[in-house]
Amino acid sequence: MADATNATLKINDSEYELPILRPTQGPDVLDIRKLYGQADVFTYDPGFTSTASCDSTITFIDGDKGELWYRGYPIEQLAAQSHYLEVCYLLLYGELPTAEQMVDFERRVTRHTMVHEQMHNFFRGFRRDAHPMATMVGVIGAMSAFYHDSTDINDPWQREVAAIRLIAKVPTIAAMAYKYSIGQPFVYPQNELDYASNFLHMCFSVPAEKYHVDPALARAMDRIFTLHADHEQNASTSTVRLAGSSGANPFACIAAGIACLWGPAHGGANQACLEMLREIGTVDRIPEYIARAKDKSDPFKLMGFGHRVYKNFDPRAKVMKESADEVLELLGIHDNPTLQVAKELEKIALEDEYFIEKKLYPNVDFYSGIILEAMGFPTSMFTPIFALSRTVGWVAQWKEMIADPQAKIGRPRQLYVGEGKRDYIEVGAR
Repeated sequence: MADATNATLKINDSEYELPILRPTQGPDVLDIRKLYGQADVFTYDPGFTSTASCDSTITFIDGDKGELWYRGYPIEQLAAQSHYLEVCYLLLYGELPTAEQMVDFERRVTRHTMVHEQMHNFFRGFRRDAHPMATMVGVIGAMSAFYHDSTDINDPWQREVAAIRLIAKVPTIAAMAYKYSIGQPFVYPQNELDYASNFLHMCFSVPAEKYHVDPALARAMDRIFTLHADHEQNASTSTVRLAGSSGANPFACIAAGIACLWGPAHGGANQACLEMLREIGTVDRIPEYIARAKDKSDPFKLMGFGHRVYKNFDPRAKVMKESADEVLELLGIHDNPTLQVAKELEKIALEDEYFIEKKLYPNVDFYSGIILEAMGFPTSMFTPIFALSRTVGWVAQWKEMIADPQAKIGRPRQLYVGEGKRDYIEVGAR
């Protein structure tokens, strides 16, 4: 990153020189850090959609071209040729691992998958019908009460230990939240299984009988993890960074990110999408809902189409669509009404001029929900699986922020439009 040139901003009779920073990829950035001190003005950007809150080397998105890179590697290549733990290493350390580094990293993650036995007691404090995300927010936040030796953010080694613990233990906690919600006993992790297979085993096996994880399903699960591993400065990642900027411990920061991810406009979109498909119900009702989506006066929205950043096809959706087709074929699912609605809706959206003109392509949430339901997960588990996948991205972004000498505690400004100064009036005189 370097200064490209300067921009001149004129306010009334005064002019101010503002540096323009040039990134390795993406649009140039106007540096306004000194603007308030020099001109006594703020900038106004609701949602921070035109504001860079940090510089980062982790993830790059080009929404117009439909590109997503992790550390410079296109997501399509990683999804096809890599696997999730290798992607975790890449996001955490900046480079793909050697064979020896990969073995060591996988061993460290695998050896940390169990959680403290006393953490089981936390689950009993939740109602059986509690949403698994509510459980995860509480239990992951409570990790700081058990792992005191990895909460000092100023110690690089403790940050490293916390990173490994989170990547290793969040799948276990997510699986425990699922088991608790359906009244089944917790299943301990198995060290001989790979990351995705272990998660599926903890979710779907029972102590009474053997459970075989289908390698094709494990691969599809691994691909879901990879595609969701990071996505630049989205709402939940920004939440993790904002919480971390105060010096909060890593477990609290990740719990904050999970709470943000829970929103239906963010991580809950795949759950909302599948619920919408169920509301439509049958293929013959699709035209009615298409018409409602086009009607500006109707509040109904088609979930799973379009994206805040991508103005082209979501590159993750291309890969996810392939996985969806493979999983449905493998499981022999052809007559499920919800999936039939999804397939027909996808076909219409890709051919309808209204959707093409507005670039409302099916996104990653549309296909991931289909895959997860086909695997047997209830919709309540969709967002916890998203949180599990995104944990490594949050951790990588948190570690980068902690090590950044320019980092400051987050403190957005505001455009105040309330009352002017008023004098207090005693209650009897009002």
